[in-house]
Amino acid sequence: MPFARLNRATTPTAHIGLGLAAVGRPGYINLHRDRDLPADRSADALRARTHELLDAAYAQGVRYFDAARSYGRSEEFLADWLTARPDVTDVVIGSKWGYTYTADWRVAAEAHEVKDHSLATFERQRAETAALLGERLDLYQIHSVTADSPVLSDKDLHARLAALAAEGTTVGLSTSGPAQADAIRAALAVTVDGEPLFRTVQATYNALETSAGPALAEAHDAGLTVIVKEAMANGRLAGTESPAVVQEIAAEAELGADAVALAFVLHRPWAGVVLSGAATVTQLAGNLHAPLLDLDADRLDRLDALVEEPEAYWRHRSSLPWS
Repeated sequence: MPFARLNRATTPTAHIGLGLAAVGRPGYINLHRDRDLPADRSADALRARTHELLDAAYAQGVRYFDAARSYGRSEEFLADWLTARPDVTDVVIGSKWGYTYTADWRVAAEAHEVKDHSLATFERQRAETAALLGERLDLYQIHSVTADSPVLSDKDLHARLAALAAEGTTVGLSTSGPAQADAIRAALAVTVDGEPLFRTVQATYNALETSAGPALAEAHDAGLTVIVKEAMANGRLAGTESPAVVQEIAAEAELGADAVALAFVLHRPWAGVVLSGAATVTQLAGNLHAPLLDLDADRLDRLDALVEEPEAYWRHRSSLPWS
């Protein structure tokens, strides 16, 4: 497992990863992108921003970087950065397939990405990812699997994914939606020749949406590496957008609300990597203070009161505009 590299790291930030969804394309659903990104959202401008973030993250101990075929040109930007820094050999690189980016580098688009978990899409996108990241790719995940996804029962696809794993690339999946726990448990049951297929799972978990927690604990106990995304709920748990209790704890600790949100997830014993989705170096620096925060029982109880019903959480998320 490539994630053993993180276990050898000595920095407290080694288990915080940098996700590139917010900077690999001009449009996304995080709040306040108008002030987080430059007015110029050309490919060159976002390439420069991505490289700036990657440099800052690596310098501060971050060792996992997360991209996807549907994150615009994130794989390309990441590949360029890796090529320019051949001495960077201690990072773990993950990407995802299953969505095709369709916004044509526009913020306003009828469809920003199209989902297709077919074997044909896997073969096409695997070749596209390989052309960019080559042997630097450590982890390839199925993007946004739901409990009813045919990908969980496609034996031909499972065989191809197992072959990819035999070649040295770890195979995982990400989940989304109010029934993430069902998807995770179904994935744990997928085997090829008697061996579990998936070795990682990436899921949404934060102070507002904790429903996947028990299933993620089961995945961890089964030997999977758990990667947590959207720890700040697309900006709802950061800055002045965050609930009062988050801001109160942040003030007590003299840290930002974003650090509180990330610390809440880092506190879970099953969380292997927690992603920062920072779009600026300043945001990243604030995120990386999370390991410093002591969340005692009182603070955790106060944060636990924020939990929403999964259906309500995901309904709100689906209403967020691309900007």
